[in-house]
Amino acid sequence: MLYFQVVILAAAVMLVYYCEFTDTFRPAQQGFICRDPTLAKPDPGPEQESLIQPVILYSVVGGLPVVLISGVELLIFILHHNSNNLYDQEKVFILGDCCYVNPMVRRTVRFLGVYLFGLFATDIFVNAGQLITGTLAPHFLSVCQPNYTALGCQDTPQFVSQSDACTGDPDDIMRARKTFPSKEAALSLYTAVYLAMYVMSCIRSSGGRLTGPLLSLSMVSLAVLTGINRVAEYRNHWSDVMVGQTIGGAIAVFLVVFVLHYFRTNSTMSQNPSDASAHTDEAPTQMNYMIETRNKPFVAQSPGSCTEVT
Repeated sequence: MLYFQVVILAAAVMLVYYCEFTDTFRPAQQGFICRDPTLAKPDPGPEQESLIQPVILYSVVGGLPVVLISGVELLIFILHHNSNNLYDQEKVFILGDCCYVNPMVRRTVRFLGVYLFGLFATDIFVNAGQLITGTLAPHFLSVCQPNYTALGCQDTPQFVSQSDACTGDPDDIMRARKTFPSKEAALSLYTAVYLAMYVMSCIRSSGGRLTGPLLSLSMVSLAVLTGINRVAEYRNHWSDVMVGQTIGGAIAVFLVVFVLHYFRTNSTMSQNPSDASAHTDEAPTQMNYMIETRNKPFVAQSPGSCTEVT
């Protein structure tokens, strides 16, 4: 199963590469109306001149989860590895007894691996939407620079469908045709929601009642502000940002609720029969507890344990 997961992740990386760094897939050539006010906003310039530059956004999206998840898992290991059974079902041996993988390392790699897969999945969904729709950016006419005289729409607005109607820079025109949904809004909210749910399920009350909510709301607020900035700079429409945030948030919730919780289910079901028989007398009590907590998948059994999402 490990090799199969690596193959899936590699396939996602290759698909992202072809979408991002090659011209294998080109967006749909959508037409426009002459002097359409919704497409005639000023050209905001290259992405490097944005308030939230790509290097900043992608550094946060790629670096913050590594730092946060690694730090939290290390803290949990230091505080609880001798006081509870957090890692009882997390011990892994590869190729017999020769290679022991520390349970903290395994958990960290698991959380980061799922996050990385979701990040690539979000990028693929967003690129697919941009290529299929070919929605025009608010500043499309500014970079398109159509020749209205040649198009015959000096006085009366009319629909222009010619693919060669633009006279501007082809690269700028290509980027202006790939705005729906907003990639920056999707990736930022995906990261924020994934980390927020991870923090809320792991920190809980061990860091105070307001520590988890403060960190979570801060990350989500920054992601929302990223989408607002895209609209304020005329790089995306409101619909682009809202759909992008919906995609990113939905993928994050799906992975945390179903994928990470699925790991814990498999771990629990893989216990030895002898271990299960040893706790037969406690079965009624445990059954009642499971019934009471069935609808609470993210409540840790002990402060900082994070067992319910593993």
